Amino acid sequence: MERIIEEIREDLSRRITVTADRLAERTLAEDPAYAALLGRAELRERIRLGLRQCVEGLDRGIRGLPVELDDARATGALLAEQGLPLASLLRTYRRGGRMVWQTLGEAVAAHDPAALPRLLPAAAVLWDVLDRLTDAVADAYRRAETADSERDREQRAALLDALLDGAGPPEGPAARLGLPERGRFAVVVLAPGAPGAPAGAGSEPAPAGPPEAAGPRVLWRIRADGETGLVELGHHPLGSVRELLGPLGARAGVSPVVESPADLARAHRLAALALRTAPASGGPCTALLDERLPTALVASQAELAGRLRQVVLGPVLALPAEDRRVLLTTLGTWLTCHGSTTYAAQRLYCHRNTVSNRLRRLERLTGRSLSDPAHVVELALAHAAVLQRVNDPATAPAPQAPPAGPTPAGTVRRSPRPPA
Repeated sequence: MERIIEEIREDLSRRITVTADRLAERTLAEDPAYAALLGRAELRERIRLGLRQCVEGLDRGIRGLPVELDDARATGALLAEQGLPLASLLRTYRRGGRMVWQTLGEAVAAHDPAALPRLLPAAAVLWDVLDRLTDAVADAYRRAETADSERDREQRAALLDALLDGAGPPEGPAARLGLPERGRFAVVVLAPGAPGAPAGAGSEPAPAGPPEAAGPRVLWRIRADGETGLVELGHHPLGSVRELLGPLGARAGVSPVVESPADLARAHRLAALALRTAPASGGPCTALLDERLPTALVASQAELAGRLRQVVLGPVLALPAEDRRVLLTTLGTWLTCHGSTTYAAQRLYCHRNTVSNRLRRLERLTGRSLSDPAHVVELALAHAAVLQRVNDPATAPAPQAPPAGPTPAGTVRRSPRPPA
């Protein structure tokens, strides 16, 4: 077989050129992907190169030599970068293999019809060569596709960082991310350790969420301080972000709506501030900044918040732990119930007079009257400062060490009884 291939080499080369032309015409007619990317002359040359690789591989395979795959790998990588679908590429390779076998039979028949039976063992070699070539093409294609996707993710991450951090003019990054110049945007910040953003696994930003008709579009970005989402709201209300984040079961802060990509850095800072108002305990919580402005005001001024706690509620905070808890809980419930002693008593499962007595005691300790609106504002902000100190990991007091010494089996450790 090796001798026959050598004898028909020149004729086979001419026939392969004609075969390449036929395959190029058929490919252009039947595969729009090729027609959209390559001109007729370029496609014909690529197919001719592929068919020659197949013939050379057959020649080397018959002689027991390894098939050269570098050209096939280069072709796969190049066409991946150009965007040709892998299915189109493999289909052309398979068609080319069949046409090479047909052309080889025609060349042998023209040279010596009696030698055709001796050609049959070459079929197995040719299909093995074709398998190796298509495997090499597909592997190189996928590697190039993965590398290109990784570059795209890194580029998108850099563009998102530029918008969220306010680094440079926003127009370029916004346009490349497909964001309009004017619209309705918000930023979401998830607490560190959150389960993760939907449809955005990995460190890259990725469009997530359903189409515009069903929900807002989100670009997620995993950062060292937690996951951040840029939300393109469209016509959806800001409250729809709650529905988007609900399945995550995470603590999250949401900025107010902004109308320009130039305002996204500010929105990012406000979303991080909103997250600080979300209770650290008590389960998932989506904190919209505009619903928590007093608490956010306190959270944004740590030094003043500490002074507010001490000046307004200092005497209460100096009480024993149980007394302190009762008075602060009663104040918080009364504020939540819009100043209704009756509703506060229902929530606290106690008599209305009990709530009134606790509130009068709080007035005596703080020197503030709950009938004075200015004093109520001070008490509400000071109460928010107390809660913020407990909920914010950055300002929460360090946990106290447990009492020393083992607890004997069968006994219960009791807290000291507060003084009367």
